[in-house]
Amino acid sequence: MKKIAVVSDSFKGSVSSSEICAIVAQEAARFFPCCAVVGLPVADGGEGTVDSFLECMAGEKVALTVAGPYFSRVQSFYGSFGKTAIVEMAAAAGLPMVGDEKDPARTTTYGVGELMRHALEHGANKIILALGGSATNDGGCGAAAAMGTRFFDAEGNEFVPVGGTLSKIARIDTAETKRLLDGVEVVAMCDIDNPMHGVRGAAYVFSPQKGADEQTVRLLDAQLIALDQTLARELDTRVAQLPGAGAAGAMGAGAVAFFGARLNPGIETVLDTVRFEERVAGADFVITGEGKLDSQSLRGKVVIGVSRRAKRMGVPVFAVVGDVGDDIDEAYRVGVSAIFSTNRLAIPFSEAKHRSKQDYRLTIENLFRALAALEQK
Repeated sequence: MKKIAVVSDSFKGSVSSSEICAIVAQEAARFFPCCAVVGLPVADGGEGTVDSFLECMAGEKVALTVAGPYFSRVQSFYGSFGKTAIVEMAAAAGLPMVGDEKDPARTTTYGVGELMRHALEHGANKIILALGGSATNDGGCGAAAAMGTRFFDAEGNEFVPVGGTLSKIARIDTAETKRLLDGVEVVAMCDIDNPMHGVRGAAYVFSPQKGADEQTVRLLDAQLIALDQTLARELDTRVAQLPGAGAAGAMGAGAVAFFGARLNPGIETVLDTVRFEERVAGADFVITGEGKLDSQSLRGKVVIGVSRRAKRMGVPVFAVVGDVGDDIDEAYRVGVSAIFSTNRLAIPFSEAKHRSKQDYRLTIENLFRALAALEQK
């Protein structure tokens, strides 16, 4: 065994991507002392995305104060990697930031736009937006306002729209935003393909976890429909049905409409940015994983994204995951060689998470024992 690549998501709430890389490196040193281990901690767009990039690339975390989900000032950050800035929505509009005060009709993405603007004003010419973990449903209007877009109601009054007031937008002026983004590439990372509105849209699918009851869900969806119509009229853009338009409270739609962003699967953006092919070249196999491999994973999360690329390179992939759902046969067809669950005792996550690191290590140990035995034949 000469080279092992580790490209794994975290097991949310139990084992971080960096810890996974460290565990594999430690166990590899026991069983394959001369083997190089390349660790690429990854995330697919949610909380922790900036940190995962910092583990793989030279850069820095830029700290600043911005508007939080309810406009009060909060400490936030973005990642700076030369001329590229990586902005996590969760760092300024994240669901954990609202605590028990969940109300997607009132929350804003304004702070996300402030992070973007700061990065641009300090030399960035590429913005990667990590869409995930938001407490919002404002279609990105708050972020656009912080980036200079002006919104007016029917009486000509300027205001910053939130999830519950999108239908009040009568006129949109994007001149300042276009000036700021002249010559700038914007990529929005998202790991879902939901549309902007409708039964599969942002409000119906995701706002309940952000605090919306049935009545509020219907209100929010109606507001997004109104925004869609306004964007078509004012900006001559139609974004509602784009795959990923419904990501992060329809921030996906707003990123395209206001910033000219390209919506890209989160893991694909990560793998492009960390130069996956270059760093995995020559590996005997890749270890990947995430908290649970299930049918949702097959729509483009970390395990599948890694496996597709590794398959094109002819590199086997072992998926070491916290749990395995039904209907995952497609994973084998796209490049996963074998799947291993770390849930050794078949217990609920509430119990398993307390022993996740120990169980992950034991699973890797057993995998390496099997591979070492084959090498000795």
